Amino acid sequence: MTRELLSEDELAALTSELESWQVSGSELRRTFRFASFVEAFSFMTAAALAAEKMDHHPNWSNVYSTVEVALSTHDRGGVTELDAALARAMDAWAGHSSAGNAG
Repeated sequence: MTRELLSEDELAALTSELESWQVSGSELRRTFRFASFVEAFSFMTAAALAAEKMDHHPNWSNVYSTVEVALSTHDRGGVTELDAALARAMDAWAGHSSAGNAG
């Protein structure tokens, strides 16, 4: 997977594909909301295991059933395909939750 920064056109296509994600500065951001703390923590556990395999770790925070995520490839100073891949995976895991995950 490439660590080259995505172009403005690629970022626009990515946020069209991943409708719940927004580009903010040099980050790709999303808020996930779950029905409970356990669901939120389960989501974070699945994402953490995948992030470790990718050697690409999110900036995130968790308050009860809400998980705030910011993805950026720090050594490149912006969003790369690694961030896009992790965002897609996070969307898939959140979709397995029984909770609504709008955000």
